[in-house]
Parts: sequence; structure tokens; C-alpha cells
Amino acid sequence: MASYLLVSSPIGGHVAPVRAVGATLVANGHRVRMLTGSRFGPAIERDGMSFTPWPGSADYDDLDLNGFFPGRRGLSGSRAVRFDMSNLFVKAMPAQFRTVQAALDEEPADAILADLTAIGLLPLLVGTEIRPPVHVLGCTPLPVGSRDTFPYGLGLPPPVSWFGRLRARLMTAVAEKVVLGKVQREVDGLLSGLGLSSSPVLFIEWFTLAERFWQLTVPNFEYPRSDLPANVAFAGPILPEATGQLPEWWGDLDGTRPVVHVTQGTVDNHDLSMLVGPTIAGLADEDVLVVATTGGRPISDLPVALPGNARVAEFIPYHLLLEKVDVMVTNGGYGGVQFALANGVPLVVAGEREDKPDIAARVAGSGVGQNLGTGRPTPERVAAAILDVLGRASYRDAAERIAAQVRGTDALTTIVTALEEATSHPDQRRSTS
Repeated sequence: MASYLLVSSPIGGHVAPVRAVGATLVANGHRVRMLTGSRFGPAIERDGMSFTPWPGSADYDDLDLNGFFPGRRGLSGSRAVRFDMSNLFVKAMPAQFRTVQAALDEEPADAILADLTAIGLLPLLVGTEIRPPVHVLGCTPLPVGSRDTFPYGLGLPPPVSWFGRLRARLMTAVAEKVVLGKVQREVDGLLSGLGLSSSPVLFIEWFTLAERFWQLTVPNFEYPRSDLPANVAFAGPILPEATGQLPEWWGDLDGTRPVVHVTQGTVDNHDLSMLVGPTIAGLADEDVLVVATTGGRPISDLPVALPGNARVAEFIPYHLLLEKVDVMVTNGGYGGVQFALANGVPLVVAGEREDKPDIAARVAGSGVGQNLGTGRPTPERVAAAILDVLGRASYRDAAERIAAQVRGTDALTTIVTALEEATSHPDQRRSTS
């Protein structure tokens, strides 16, 4: 039996794949401890893992980010990016690092598995102490700089001309020095406070210092890079666990008309008038069946009256629903997009915060759907995009090609096998003296 330490920021879409790997390690007979937000503790312990919450302000609730971080509300663009990078991730770094240190002092680990926003592992990687091997899961678009792409966070497709490549290099320099420069200085200041040297890499690329970085998608969904770091590998998606029960109207999905599914996920769903409402309203007179999920919000929160061609539930098991869906409309959560593509379902994406513009751009760039370029499309705009995707076989064909790649992967087996092989290097374990 080996011992593993799992680490994640307290954000549901980041906790889920780490937890899934942990549950598989437990099933294989290993001891697993997980550090993340307190709201995930009961589920982690049900999976057979030991759980420790982050201390203090590092243990925020991802379901109420604006409540935990009052200055976040209303921000957009680069200001929103800097705020989230600093407040959600960087400021938590010292507390996360000390909690990881305490866990390793209490019991050495054969390997550490983390999500890519758990920046509390950066001090461990820049330090000089002997440590366990570190593997990292990527559950956002790959946030590593490249001479072949524009900077992360802009939602721009790769340049295709010499002028475009020049523009990308200039924008990358501005992003690193101006947009992210202040946060990078904050990171280096916190490292100094821990008695460590400055980070040798941009803080959002800290995972390039780890032994292995597992991007949870297939190559066809990512931008090609000629300078991809050697530790990056594509594992395929770890699909979210099924939730919800089949609604009483499930039999209406009988294949007699196209099914359009619309969701705002489980985090950015406080205002269903952003996407769910416009989709229902825009398709009210079309010969389709609209299936909306509220992600746990009360159905009474819907901002529009339900027309005859709409059905709604708080949750529906995705592994059953997506088998019947012709187009999925989403605000761009990474896990939901990967779930749709694993089932060959084309997409219409409306995302404007966090990593969602980059996800939407990859949807458009890979040919699997349309990027609406806004988080608040009009009913007419979203309906036009849906009908276009329904009417063109090229979108579904591209989605099926990605689904075929996904069928050739087994992310959990791949990652668990790599972690189990990592235990053959006990000289890398962190000293507890």
C-alpha cells in the first residue's frame, strides 16, 4: 500500500477530477489524504479518503465567490482576471503550503496529486528540500505560453500569419509584464516571506516545474504548440459524476424532434437570465425540445414562462441525457464541455469570465460549435446559433472526431498507473527530520 496526498483549490470543477483519482487509488488499496475546501469533506470521506480543510480564508465557498470576495462583483476583462488570480489562488498560497508541509511532516507521501490552481505547491517546487514527485491535473484550457498562441485568457485563436505571430508576441509581453505582472510580484513577495527565491516561471505556469502535468482533454481540442513543455501529456477527460434523477417528463425525449440542452452549470447560475432564459425564449416557436437544467437552483428562479416545447429540472444524469441531445448550450464550464464532446454533441458557448472565453474559442477553433462571444446573448442571437449548428453536419462530425479520440483514452487508469509507478522513487520523498 502506498500513501498519496491530494491537493485542490476549493472549486467544484477542480475538486471533482482530483477526487475521482483519489477514489480510484482507494479502490486499489492505497491510503489517500485530500486537502481542499470544507464543503467537499463529506463526499471525500465517503470515498474512503482522509480529509483536511484549508485553514482560514483559503477555505472559501465557490458557490458564493462574490459573497466571499465583495470586490469581485461587476469586474470584467483584465481587472477580473487579476482579481481572481490574486484573491482566489495566490493569497491562499502560504496557507496551502503550510498545510501541505504539516501533512507531509505527519506522514510522508509517495506522490502528490494537485489541480493546476493549487498554487500552494509552488513553494514546494522552488524549495530545496527533498519532496515527493508531484503530478498536476489540468481542468482548464492549457494555460501555458507558447510562440504559437496568443496569451492565455484572451479567448483568441492562434495566429496564422507573420503579422499575427508578431502581434501575439507583443500581447504576450504586455500580458506578462502588465496584466499579470502585479500578481507575479505578489507571488514572489509571498515566496520571499516563506524564505524562498522568486519563481523561475510565470505563476500560472507553476505546474511546468512538476514531474507530470495531465491535461484532461484530447489533442484535437487544444491548440497545437511546437514548444509544449516536456512534462505535459494529454490524458483525456475525467467526466463529472452523474447527479440527479430522471424527471417525470423523461419520456418526452423520444427522438421525434431535436433536443437542445441548456445549462449554466452549478457555479455561475445565480442569474438564469444570462443564458437559460434567452435560450428558452429564443426557441419557443421552433420545432425543437429544449431541456434546461438549473444546476441546483430552484426551478422557480427561471426568468421566463415555460413554453410548450421546454422542460426543466435542477439536475439530470448527464450520461443519460447527452445520449439524446443534438446541441448543448452552455456558459462554458470545462467539465461540461468535455462531457458533451465525449458524447459527440456539438456546442453553442456563451462565456465571458474566468477561463470561459478560452474554452469558447477552442470550441469554435476545433469546429465543434459556435462561440457567441458574450455571456448574455439575446434570444435571437442564441437561437440563430443553435439552428445553424443543428443545420450543419460539420459541427457534429467534428464533435464525433473528438469523441472518437476520447474513446481511445482512459484518464483514470493512465494517471493512477503513473502515480503508482512514482512510488518506485523513494529517494524523492520529503525529509521529515
